[in-house]
Amino acid sequence: MELAAPLSLKKAAFALAAGRVRAEDAVRSALERAASTEDSIHAWVVIDAERALAQAKRLDGLPPHERGPLHGVPVGVKDIIDVAGLPTRCGSVLRGSTPAAADAAIVGRLRSMGAVVMGKTVTTEFAYFSPGPTANPRDTSRTPGGSSSGSAAAVTAGVVPLALGTQTAASVARPAAYCGIAGFVAARGEFPDQGITGLSHSLDSVGFLAASVGDLAFLRRSLVGSPRALHHVSTPEAGPAGPAVVVSWAPGREFRVEPEMLSALARAEAVLESLGHCVERLDLDGRAESLAEAHTTVMAYEAVRLRAAEAVRPDSISGPLADLFAAGRGTSDAAYAAARSHIEEQRHWIRERLAGGRLLLAPAAQGPAPVGLASTGLPIMSRPWQALGLPVLVVPGSEDLGTGMPLGLQLACLPGMEDVLFAAGKAMEQGISAAGAHPCPRRSCRPRPVDLQLRNVGPGPSW
Repeated sequence: MELAAPLSLKKAAFALAAGRVRAEDAVRSALERAASTEDSIHAWVVIDAERALAQAKRLDGLPPHERGPLHGVPVGVKDIIDVAGLPTRCGSVLRGSTPAAADAAIVGRLRSMGAVVMGKTVTTEFAYFSPGPTANPRDTSRTPGGSSSGSAAAVTAGVVPLALGTQTAASVARPAAYCGIAGFVAARGEFPDQGITGLSHSLDSVGFLAASVGDLAFLRRSLVGSPRALHHVSTPEAGPAGPAVVVSWAPGREFRVEPEMLSALARAEAVLESLGHCVERLDLDGRAESLAEAHTTVMAYEAVRLRAAEAVRPDSISGPLADLFAAGRGTSDAAYAAARSHIEEQRHWIRERLAGGRLLLAPAAQGPAPVGLASTGLPIMSRPWQALGLPVLVVPGSEDLGTGMPLGLQLACLPGMEDVLFAAGKAMEQGISAAGAHPCPRRSCRPRPVDLQLRNVGPGPSW
């Protein structure tokens, strides 16, 4: 498959809001691109073309002063998130065809900003390990990661400039890293989870996937800064006036991070230092390992209770999910309480290390996307930060020399310091790009522009 360049959300939104592109044309172009790529990447469970076109036509009738910041932007929604009129299948045979009665809160929020829901994207079974059919658009012999597999693939293939995901372990960070796009995992509780089929009430978070960090920065400003913004639980803090202090973690052997990923981490450190950021090395191995173990315990304990109806149907669920439920049943209340207590202790420790707007830099995955679609890769590189509830930003741009596949790095911060996170993330992304990405030897990795009538548009209004 010849890969199309992912679309810029920011440029698309400006062009649509300014009337240089009609919403109907943007949706029709997205539908055409989906039709041309779906046989190769299988990103979608269902594409709701009729309703998407009807919504786009209504939006085209709005006067400019009534257009929201995402006016006419086509988006994909992970299929554990409710969309009114469409079933929420969760990648499982246990879910029927009954349509959801209402949009999930985050979907309703995007619609209120003018976004057009294109349809539901593929998820692993109940957002756990058993994958769907989705392939990585960068190399269709490789996994796109999971569990937000379809959302990452749809953005990477240039079908939509924005897609919704969720993360319980590494379900946004790993797909973003494997596919070479940007991902943002919001602090737990920043956006309401009504209408989302969860797996672990203390770990689940809302996430977003787009082409670049700049696109996600635009999205977050639009979501949080709008007068109609969702409830935001983070307490804003004053960030540092100048460049941030970045603490970098190079994992030890037990995390099995590949040499090229460690090289990408070192290059990112050099880029940040060249931009004036202070980079310090932090030894996290023992703490990160114990946090990953505590995360696993909490996830299993909560999953078997939250998904009790599915847990009693071993004949209709995959082996990995059955194993998760079995582990949860075998976890005592005392072991669960100890894991939660350990996470809280480490949360106090990380607050001290990241106080004052410091950021944590780490690999977002162990290496490039593995070959094969039977697995979505291992989530260990994100378990510690997800356990702590930190906002995480995946910064694309690095590549593996041997395969030409993307290598994603992640920045994390304390809740309330997202402005610092995005400022450093944008600078890091631009610095990596300016330093020059490794040449990609594979034809499937050579992006070409896709004509969705959104290319080469100039700056538009500021939202």
